[in-house]
Amino acid sequence: MKTHILTDNIDIAVDIIKKGGLVAVPTETVYGIACNGLDERAVDRIYELKGRPEVKPLSLMVKGPSAIDSCATAPPIQAYSLAKRFWPGPLTIVLNANLEIPENVRASGKTVGLRCPAHEKTLSLLEKSDLPLAAPSANPSGKESPVSAEQVKDYFDGKIDAIIDGGICSLGVESTVISLAETPFRIIRQGAVSEREIAEALMSEIKIIGVTGGSGVGKSTALSVMESTGALCIDCDAVYHELLNSDLSLQSELKEHFSDAFESGNLSRKKLGSIVFNNPEELKKLNKIAHPHISSSVMGIIREHAMNGGTLAVIDASELIESDLAGRCTKIISVISEPQNRIMRIMARDNISEEYAKERILAQKPDSYYAENSDLCLSNDGSKEEFEAKCLSIIMEVK
Repeated sequence: MKTHILTDNIDIAVDIIKKGGLVAVPTETVYGIACNGLDERAVDRIYELKGRPEVKPLSLMVKGPSAIDSCATAPPIQAYSLAKRFWPGPLTIVLNANLEIPENVRASGKTVGLRCPAHEKTLSLLEKSDLPLAAPSANPSGKESPVSAEQVKDYFDGKIDAIIDGGICSLGVESTVISLAETPFRIIRQGAVSEREIAEALMSEIKIIGVTGGSGVGKSTALSVMESTGALCIDCDAVYHELLNSDLSLQSELKEHFSDAFESGNLSRKKLGSIVFNNPEELKKLNKIAHPHISSSVMGIIREHAMNGGTLAVIDASELIESDLAGRCTKIISVISEPQNRIMRIMARDNISEEYAKERILAQKPDSYYAENSDLCLSNDGSKEEFEAKCLSIIMEVK
């Protein structure tokens, strides 16, 4: 067999592929050895040529996100998000396979890896053939993956039909492989795309609802309804209190600015609270220190939620509008309520006097502030059932 070196005429490679032949193709990472991914005999030739164990499945090169539906069964929306973000590029996405994908491609498994390479010549081959291509790296198993046509020729000259010479591969590192076939999502192989880049891309697709408002307005009821729909609900007060105990950097900054709040080197939350209560300047200073730490922790929680397949998160924060988190929210909802209703709720919840409850409310922002800085103000002055129905309607609209 003569191995043809192709530089321009991709149509020759298309003809070879459609007849069941093997063609080495360039990508941005390494060269691959490609065949019609729907042709079982051609796939068997690749296993034999590489000396690759047949228990190891092959991934498929595809022409773009539009090919996901034809190769996968019930792909999650995150598959399209990652494909749009990283394709063409060095990311292989593992999904539950369509039954049309040959058993030897799947190695008798139920999944298939899909990848769209960032190389114009191979993309042209994919477009013109209109086929998914089974294309593992173009090297005998155990040997170094080739980054040039010359290296491929050294391995397989006279054993494959053609090599498309696309020059030196720009990355020289194999693609990252992520499985979206089940949750939590899992990085199977580290590669050119980092896990953090993937998590950030998944996180950017999550819809984030910010819920804010003063004391006693009924935020906890709103959050309970939203959580019942499957949303991840994050209580920023709880995050803050956890950070006060665990974040040494935050503790150090607080000690520098609020030394009187420390006893024997340990932070007293009660003393810190007394320092900032009814002292706007001190409260502003505390928020300036704490907010970046809270925001970082909250976004880390949402990032993990994204890797677990989550698509919706709710942030509960009394100072949401003033924080960096506001800019990450899809929608900001402020819960408001008449002062007397708030007073009654606070008294019942915290077992405090009416006078102290009034004092708390007077120290907080007016409803007009929330109306001006929110996408929606949700009034909680009717029955609990009416308010829950409002909350459910909003969350279903966002989902």
